[in-house]
Amino acid sequence: MSELTPRQQTILGLVVREYVHTAKPVGSRVLVDKYGLNVSPATVRNEMAYLEEMGYFSHPHTSAGRVPTDQGYRYFVERMLHTNELPLAEQRTIAHQFQQVRQQVDEWMPLAASVLARTTRSAALVTAPKAPYARYRFLQLISTRGRSVLLILVLQGGLIRQQMLTLPESMEQMDLSEAADRLNQLCAGLNGDEVRARIPALPLFEAEVARLVAELMLQGEASVTGEVYHDGLSTLLQEPEFTEGMPTQGVLRVLEEKNFLDAVLVDALGPTVGSVRVMIGEEGRFDELRACSLVLSRYGVSGLATGALGVLGPTRMGYGRVISTVRFVTDLLSDLVHEAFAPEGTHLPPITPRRS
Repeated sequence: MSELTPRQQTILGLVVREYVHTAKPVGSRVLVDKYGLNVSPATVRNEMAYLEEMGYFSHPHTSAGRVPTDQGYRYFVERMLHTNELPLAEQRTIAHQFQQVRQQVDEWMPLAASVLARTTRSAALVTAPKAPYARYRFLQLISTRGRSVLLILVLQGGLIRQQMLTLPESMEQMDLSEAADRLNQLCAGLNGDEVRARIPALPLFEAEVARLVAELMLQGEASVTGEVYHDGLSTLLQEPEFTEGMPTQGVLRVLEEKNFLDAVLVDALGPTVGSVRVMIGEEGRFDELRACSLVLSRYGVSGLATGALGVLGPTRMGYGRVISTVRFVTDLLSDLVHEAFAPEGTHLPPITPRRS
């Protein structure tokens, strides 16, 4: 990116901010009158023409004003943006909401998606935390009726898998509980392959249960990401950029097609927890997202369990607030994952606001 003079940077920043706010091309007269620039509209027009020549602005044929290009947004994000922290009152409110669901793993992701969508007024996505290997915590075998048995498998981190079994003949609940206790003693802390390796040494019924347990654990490891939660789609689709069909299709694919989201996350995010990646328009390799920007981050604990979260909006988004919100929610979810996967008895402090 070319170095810009202080005046050119000022004009670029004002055009970005004005266009984000109004979604209308920005003219030189608007900048001079609204922001009290100490130069003439003609001088501003000359600078805008130069910025257009350098690729930072485009010039719609039906308007005398300019709009930022992807390159203009990139310069703004990398060279000019000082990420504003969320106001302390908002931080406290959000942190309190997460404190309320601290022990309810299944509530973390819907809450995170809701908070991100509401705070940024864009679409948000959050994937459930996923360990490199599913780790056995304990199982229960519950007699329901006749020969039917409900298997409840709890993995480290609180994730639960359930499966109905039909036995060759009915078993008493006491016998089912004793079999579950023996498997819990043998398999605690093991991954799917390690559980499978124990099968040859087990009695017939326990071997069948262990085989099913291993299958359930290994199935979860096959996916790149955990279950996906999203929010804010209806708000996003009210933006003028999404009145056309093509951008809307791209948004829907990211939010609703897990394989496509997996591909986007693999392309955009590395393994580092806490790093924020901003993808603007055509910078990515996905044609469906060329009218969109994505602000993504990985949360969790490296080597134990991680997930991804992000905000999806038009390239005309308020990048400072979005990046700050993504960082803050990333920190809160990382705290929760640390607590869920930490050894039993480890004391962690309450979830509290921190600097973005």
